[in-house]
Amino acid sequence: MRENALERFLRYVRINTQSNESNSEQTPSSQGQFELARILVDELKELGINDAEVDEHSYVMATIPSNVPQSHPSFGKVPNIAFLAHLDTSPEVSGENVNPQVIENYDGKDIVLPGNPEVVIRVEENPNLKKCIGHTIVTTDGTTLLGADNKAGIAAIMTMAETLVSNPQILHGNIRICFTPDEEIGNGTKYLNLEKLDAKYAYTVDGDLPGELNKETFSADQATITIVGRDIHPGTAKGIMINSIRIAAEIISRLPKNMAPETTEGYEPYIHPYTIEGGVGKTTLKLLLRDFRTPGLEEQKQILQKIIEEVLQLFPKSEIKLETKYQYRNMLDSLEKCPEVLDNLWEAAIRSGVEPYWKPIRGGTDGSRLTEMGIPTPNIYTGGNNFHSRTEWLSADFLNKTVETLVNLVQIWVEKAK
Repeated sequence: MRENALERFLRYVRINTQSNESNSEQTPSSQGQFELARILVDELKELGINDAEVDEHSYVMATIPSNVPQSHPSFGKVPNIAFLAHLDTSPEVSGENVNPQVIENYDGKDIVLPGNPEVVIRVEENPNLKKCIGHTIVTTDGTTLLGADNKAGIAAIMTMAETLVSNPQILHGNIRICFTPDEEIGNGTKYLNLEKLDAKYAYTVDGDLPGELNKETFSADQATITIVGRDIHPGTAKGIMINSIRIAAEIISRLPKNMAPETTEGYEPYIHPYTIEGGVGKTTLKLLLRDFRTPGLEEQKQILQKIIEEVLQLFPKSEIKLETKYQYRNMLDSLEKCPEVLDNLWEAAIRSGVEPYWKPIRGGTDGSRLTEMGIPTPNIYTGGNNFHSRTEWLSADFLNKTVETLVNLVQIWVEKAK
């Protein structure tokens, strides 16, 4: 194969793997994820990784067997390490007909996207672009997302795999590769077989620019508010109609203004209404509840319940129902009990010429659930920015730095196991 990470990435993003929340009871929620999964299995087998397979839920698994010789002090002591990335892209922006644009020797200026010149990647809104002058930058044409979240992670892992297979002098323990479906809709680990994964530690490759390492995420729930009104012809509606759309608007208007994604940063929590569907007779409002303090989720539910009670006073003949769904929890406490998985990652970044720092993720990864399920899983950078949007971009130079970090990481696990 002999492809570099950028070449792989450009191929992968052309496959529409956008997850479908309305089909979330089925895994995967979209057939494009199966298409990419089968391609990856074929490519892994071409590399000589013969146990590569995809199951009925589109989980890809493969093993690069340990090559630590019996004479080495670490023989038999290196734990199985897994690297994960997810197949799907965000349902928020189309992933169909992605047309990647490759900009060589980036000049540091605003980037106007050719498919929709009104969409501009502005330097003032993207300060990280200043770190990428002279790099090869990949964007979309402005009509879709790019898919660096998380096909950059897939490309990095696949390139790491080829590097290890092609260079047997690079010592490593058993490396498990896993690509998961439907991470973007919270189902990335829903059918993941941990016994089959067979890893003591893992790393998701699903982050931003080199240097940023992640060991803590939001704790997260989803809230659904269902509003039932009464529909009738508007010409004879006085005193009879109960417009559930207006009720939804009343609820949204009462959400705390200082607890929204657009008004918060760092460790600040938010309540985010992200989908509204319905009509006069019935409307469904979905919200994301996010807080680094897990007890804060219960506080957010109480805020929503109080708002509902207030609105019911205005519309006493309506029905308003609140339901919440568990999503994932902050992985910090569990990870800090396993310092080796964090220390080795830190060292790998340093050896790759990166200045590492820990940054909380204002989101979540499959690592959140994996850590909760007993496999400590911090998160590694990919070289991308502006995920889930038409202004998403990736530095190919930083993607290569990710590959370098992964290769250094597997060697450190051998060195530290002596």
